[in-house]
Amino acid sequence: MTTTASTTRRDPNRNVVLGMLLVVYIFNFVDRQILSILAAPIQADLQLSDSEMGLLGGLAFALLYSTMAVPLAALADRTSRSWVITVSLAAWSGFTALCGLAGNFWHIFLARLGVGIGEAGGVAPSYALIGDYFPSERRATALSIYSLGIPIGSGIGVLLGGYIAATVDWRTAFFAVGIAGVIIVPIFKLLVRDKAKPKVAADNPAPLPVSPTLKETAGILARKKSFWFLSFGAAMSSMLGYGIAFWLPSLLMRSFGFELVQASQFFGALLLIGGVVGVMAGGLIADRLGGRDRAFYAWLPGLGFFLGAPLFAAGISSSNAQTAFLLFLLPQALAYIWLGPVLSAVQHLVVPAARSTASALFLLINNLIGLGGGIYALGALSDFLSPIYGDEALRYSMLYGLSLYGVAALLMALAGPALRKDWVAE
Repeated sequence: MTTTASTTRRDPNRNVVLGMLLVVYIFNFVDRQILSILAAPIQADLQLSDSEMGLLGGLAFALLYSTMAVPLAALADRTSRSWVITVSLAAWSGFTALCGLAGNFWHIFLARLGVGIGEAGGVAPSYALIGDYFPSERRATALSIYSLGIPIGSGIGVLLGGYIAATVDWRTAFFAVGIAGVIIVPIFKLLVRDKAKPKVAADNPAPLPVSPTLKETAGILARKKSFWFLSFGAAMSSMLGYGIAFWLPSLLMRSFGFELVQASQFFGALLLIGGVVGVMAGGLIADRLGGRDRAFYAWLPGLGFFLGAPLFAAGISSSNAQTAFLLFLLPQALAYIWLGPVLSAVQHLVVPAARSTASALFLLINNLIGLGGGIYALGALSDFLSPIYGDEALRYSMLYGLSLYGVAALLMALAGPALRKDWVAE
């Protein structure tokens, strides 16, 4: 009996699977984002410059995170998505704990490489599992719920890391979150299983289609304009998004006079309130509008970037912390709107059997450029501007970087019409 959309809707396990994937994604971003709030004590202890800190936050993680995601996703498509996620969770949690043993730049650089390798196997197979368990008309919403792991995990990482670093030290913060992730591993494997593949009916013994290879999937995507517009549009926004997420705590301490715990509370609340609202709104609105016109899966994120840039500029330029918080809330939400719509659209550019691989190829572009370049670029620009602006250099680095949202909005506008042609149902 072939699995249908209606069967998928009635699956009683899908909410449990989505819940566990969300928990793992929260740990993913706790481990990833904790470095931002610990940047100041790490820099002071290990004597690192903004450029070196930018390499740790961006390139050290993104280099292997982006490239290893592709073969690991292809492996997940052809073997077991849940097993690849399980092993990946154990790996990145262990390397996060090892960051606490670092004695110099290269020690922590290599540990962050390990975190990147581990996390490479987590996200794309998770997207594919959600695609397997949820029907098309609910997929953007389901992916938005999963993407809540970004603001929730980032917020928890910032709050928890700031508290532990202030009360104990930054090394203990790495140990705590790494060990907690390892504890979750057996629980995840117990509750999450791959979706059963369709069976060949007795009266229709036609063989099941073979999963496309990595080369075949890449070839399919390369011929679709929407894939390139979506990928590079997301990458431009991610350069700024990851850059602001990494450097904002340092800006709060340098330009607003915050202590470490104050900065963690400010930024953590911003992520949890603005981020959660933005992620959920993006998925819900996209599923509603996208049912009428597939172009809205790209146009909605583009509008978010266009409106968010001037609001971010107002917050960054503010001299009052309370005013800055209010000014940051709305653009923080707008910056996260893209996740559900774009991730759902990428799922619909290929057949279901190739979803992990397609997601990984999207993430390769998005993260290698966005995560790998954004954090380092803002840090290096801050160093370059220091002779001119002094302690305010990081503020101006962020302001100049807002131009990336304009490029992202343009690319999303172009992606809309292409999606109408490139969309693959179920």
